[in-house]
Amino acid sequence: MANTAAITSLLGPQPIYVMNSGKRIYPLRLQIKGFVDFSPLLRKCSERLSVPLIQGNAMELTQEKERMPTEFRCGGDISLDSKLTQWPPANKADNPALRNPLLRQERMGCGWLGVIFEWEGVLVEDDPDLEEQAWLVLSQEEGKSDPPGFVRRRIHGMKNEQAISEVLCWSRDPNELKRMAFRKEEIYLSLQGGVYRSCIGSKEFVNALMHHKVPMALVSTRPRKSIETAIGAIGAEGVFSVIVAAEDVHRGEPDPEMFIYAAELLKFIPERCIVFGNSNRTVEAAHNARMKCVAVAGKHPVYELGAADVVVRRLDELSVIDLKNLVDVESGELELEMEIER
Repeated sequence: MANTAAITSLLGPQPIYVMNSGKRIYPLRLQIKGFVDFSPLLRKCSERLSVPLIQGNAMELTQEKERMPTEFRCGGDISLDSKLTQWPPANKADNPALRNPLLRQERMGCGWLGVIFEWEGVLVEDDPDLEEQAWLVLSQEEGKSDPPGFVRRRIHGMKNEQAISEVLCWSRDPNELKRMAFRKEEIYLSLQGGVYRSCIGSKEFVNALMHHKVPMALVSTRPRKSIETAIGAIGAEGVFSVIVAAEDVHRGEPDPEMFIYAAELLKFIPERCIVFGNSNRTVEAAHNARMKCVAVAGKHPVYELGAADVVVRRLDELSVIDLKNLVDVESGELELEMEIER
């Protein structure tokens, strides 16, 4: 039986047309005896066409992936931290390892915060003149020239060993540094007389923090023994969860080591810690540690401490709500993201 079969194109179901000399178009049809199976031929042609097509698509996708940026980069000279490239921003206070939704929710709320106090000038009144007099007496005992006034102001807030070796340059021998630092502290305590007076409003503020169960840390470049004696003198035993003294750190202000170590002991991230100090060195150290800073002006002019996040005359001017608003991590990140988008 004779069957008529049309040779179809691989690109479509239509038969192949040819044109004769009279410019009339006829479909090309072949007279084939018997049944002819075109599937092997079509399969072979399809494989030859599909392999290069797949390879071409794969190469195009690879090149497109290489052209795609792996992180957000802003043009110009502005450099952004890679953490700000994610949206929405991750809550730095969250800790999935807790495996407790209630604790995680409490940590992510702005009520999860810690407070780090400086001792002198914030909780108890200080007398900078006594500090300078102690250095002058030590210089006379050691046969050194009296340090100028600007040098004495510069070493205020540093550890004694750090001030002697790095600023005064009296010695670099560890034993001599320890001896002179101990002697300087003895001179200061003898001039101070062991009298401690709480700053106005400090007790009320500390009691409010204790009522709201806010963890508190105390940092100072004084020796631990002197700090514990002073705490007992004003009746503040058991108030502070953490005490960081001179023996616990290598450097004092403006190095942020004291505040970072206190935050680690409190088990708080730096963004949820608030530092209370009374000098620009404290503000600088707190900001270097990525912490907020409240400056207690006291007798100093307020405008001198304008670099702090909040400046108050006395601690009882603040409330716990003010502290919560100050450490609201999410709102700060949102404002930064909005500025970047503009």
